Amino acid sequence: MTAVHPAAPVRAADQDAQAQAPRRRLRSVRKGAGRQHHAGPLTYAVLVLVALASLFPLYWTLVAASTDAHAVVSTPPPMIPGGNLFKNLSYVWHNAGGRGMGVALLNSTLVAGSVTIGTVSFSLLAGFAFAKLQFPGRGAMMGLVIATLAVPAQLSVVPLFILMKNLGQGNHLSALILPSLVTAFGVFFMRQFLVQALPSELLEAARMDGANSLRVVWHVVVPIARPAMAVLGMLTFVQSWNDFLWPIIAMNGSSNPTVQVALAGLGTGWSTDWSIIMAGALIGTLPLLLVFVLFGKHIVGGITQGAVKG
Repeated sequence: MTAVHPAAPVRAADQDAQAQAPRRRLRSVRKGAGRQHHAGPLTYAVLVLVALASLFPLYWTLVAASTDAHAVVSTPPPMIPGGNLFKNLSYVWHNAGGRGMGVALLNSTLVAGSVTIGTVSFSLLAGFAFAKLQFPGRGAMMGLVIATLAVPAQLSVVPLFILMKNLGQGNHLSALILPSLVTAFGVFFMRQFLVQALPSELLEAARMDGANSLRVVWHVVVPIARPAMAVLGMLTFVQSWNDFLWPIIAMNGSSNPTVQVALAGLGTGWSTDWSIIMAGALIGTLPLLLVFVLFGKHIVGGITQGAVKG
């Protein structure tokens, strides 16, 4: 008569339990996927404090723009808006930059918009070439592009100014647009994104279907790169809008200044009128806030969509 080892049923039960454990974990994950996680009071308190700290500089700009030259430098400073807001805004609108703030806003919009479109377009093409195309010297050229990031922008001001003068673009808005149509950061940013997000098999499938390079870029690369294009576009627009050093050098003596150059001439005289300067800063900030309100949701949604793609 054969004896049955008592440990055999125990081992079989353990193996069944181990086999069913992943299934139970998968079911629990599926059940928890549809649940909504609610933040606690401490989380909301921290978020409120961070939001107030972020909005305080904008609120202080509004308060300073609504006072006069003496109240804005008083001790303690005013914390409630005054009654001179529309007076200061009217002065800035008609006197900033010699021709008024309206012309400066139009010039900054033209420059920042052109630079953004050019940077995103050229950086996308160059980033795609460095990420997925094979050609001699690709690594060396990419290394050279990255090396230019270590060169301070101030070192290129003098040769760039001489170049724009020789091209006949001095005191023209084109002198602000042409040098910034492509950036090393934009090329590197798009290259890094496409290396991870763009499968090589997808490009091979498109070429097997008879698509040329332009169709591949338009129908394959652009839809995948939209999140990165949105982020790069926002960063480029803000940087171009806030640029001051190169515009004040290239547009020296011009009657068509950008917003930052126009603001540099406000509040000057025997004493600095900070209320006028803050009123101009408030006008110069509103377009950026408007752009973020209109396109911020699409940018955040594009980033989230790109992050969850497999």
